[in-house]
Parts: sequence; structure tokens; C-alpha cells
Amino acid sequence: MPNLYGNIRLFSGSAHKELAKGIAQRLGIKLEPCKIAKFANGETSIEINSSVRGDDVFIVGCGSGEVNDNLMELLILINACKNASASRITAIVPNYPYARQDKKDKSRAPISAKLVANMITTAGANHVITMDLHASQIQGFFDLPVDNLYAEPHFAQYIRAEIEGWRDAVIVSPDAGGAKRVTSLADRLDVGFALIHKERKKANEVASMTLVGNVEGRVAILVDDMADTCGTLCMATDKLIEAGATKVYAFITHGILSDPAADRIRESKMAALFTTNSCPHAEQKKKANGKIATLDIAPTIAEAIRRTHNGESISFLFDNVPM
Repeated sequence: MPNLYGNIRLFSGSAHKELAKGIAQRLGIKLEPCKIAKFANGETSIEINSSVRGDDVFIVGCGSGEVNDNLMELLILINACKNASASRITAIVPNYPYARQDKKDKSRAPISAKLVANMITTAGANHVITMDLHASQIQGFFDLPVDNLYAEPHFAQYIRAEIEGWRDAVIVSPDAGGAKRVTSLADRLDVGFALIHKERKKANEVASMTLVGNVEGRVAILVDDMADTCGTLCMATDKLIEAGATKVYAFITHGILSDPAADRIRESKMAALFTTNSCPHAEQKKKANGKIATLDIAPTIAEAIRRTHNGESISFLFDNVPM
């Protein structure tokens, strides 16, 4: 019986072609051709060079780098496919843009994550696939299905295989907001956990840190959903070393790694930082002198696409890494 939504068509913006190519390779399909250019005044121009009429379209976007340009590329691609009579359009945004602006935390503050959700919906998307949203309530900003995948199975698999002394390690959250994420991974590995309470002076600048928990004589593993300038991670590393941790590793879902992140990681006491390839970071890896390693999420996203296309449940991916 033919699929209700036609054939899979995979497109990508210009921000993270490597991830899109990895997904296409895993699915055994080709990345569909499209021409992305800019007018002299900076406007984005997109031409889709293959028919998508009646097909199941998946568009890979990226919420890092030139965020505003990348977001506009995603929106224009979605709208172009909608106007070209695609049967269904799924936006794949592993690193959701503006995710940190998810609530009105002070007077007259915008809820930009909700605005992005409205824009993606208005552009014509029918479905969104993302990973480790900064705040789970962002799913509720949409009036369409949102599948929030998790990097936790990747982290657990790698820690068991590669981190020496992991059975006596402590999983540490660099802030109180990540406590649920950390306790979930600690329970999966059957190890202890701790958290660091931080107070910020302003965005990307931490005033003070307090460790809650014991790491003396043990390996400490910092876990967070995103790392931007890595100031918090490096301060947390110093705090853990000061508290007696033998080694400190960091596992991050979205390695945004804006400058001067790579320099800070290279000069820090952190043994290594492991991040998924939800954001491109090849240049930062070079600058960090081998202290940044990549965990490939292309197989997970490809399997989510396959299951979505075939009308299968994707809950298997919440606890497992595809082989």
C-alpha cells in the first residue's frame, strides 16, 4: 500500500549541511537540491529545484550561528514547499532558536520562543522534530505535533563505553534548572548526582556558584542542554576541582560555542567536552586542541524521520540509540 504522504523529500538550509547529509546517508536517500542565495540588501532568496507535490517533506534547520538568517531560511523553505503542494511538512530543528526566551521573567520581556513557534506554524509546517528543548513548555507553544527527542541515551552509552571510573562518578547540573535532566541520567547509570546553584549578574556572566553535593575523590560529569560562551561550564569545572573531583567532563546537547568558548575550554581544567552535532562546531574543535568531541545524532533523527513517515511511534528513541 503506498504511503499516504508520498515519498520522503529531505531539504536543508545552508547552516548545517553536514548534519543533513548524515541524515540523508542514513536514510539511503539524496538531499534534495535547492538554491539559497542573498540579494544585495541581505534578503534571502530560495529556489527549490525538484517537485514536492504530494510528498512528505522534511526540512533541516539550525538555531545557532547566524540565528536570524538561519531562521528565515527555514521559514522560507517551509513556505516554498507549502506553496508547491507538499503533502506534509516537518521542520527538523534540533537546536530550537530563541529557546532561552521562553517566559516573561521581567517586565515587558518578550516570549520570543512562542513567537518563533507562531512563525513556523504560519509558514506552513505540520510537524516539528527537535531535541532537548531548553524548557519543555515550548512544546505547548505550538498548535501542531512536536516530538522532543533526547540526547540522554547517547550520553549514557558513551559514558559507559568511554569514561573510566564512571561507576563511581557524580552527574552534576551546572544550574538548578537542569536538576531533572541530571537526575534522569544519574538514575539510568545508577550513580550519584549533585548540582551547582549559580547567580547571574547578566546574560552570559555568572556572579557566584555554590556546590550542593559531594564530588571528593570522584569523576564529575557536567550535563547541560546547551553551552554558549562556556563561562558557566568553566567556572563549574573550577568549583568541582576545588571540591576534590579527580576529573571533570562535560556532556552538552547543543554546543553553540560562541567565542570565546573554544579558548575557555582549551585553557580550562576540564578533561573534555562532548557535544552532539546539532550545531556545527568544526572550527571550535580545532581551536580547542582536541578537548571537544562530537556525538553523532544523525542516526537518531533519521530514525525519527523514518518512523514519522511510516506512521510508527518514536518513543523507542527516548530511551535508545539506533544501531
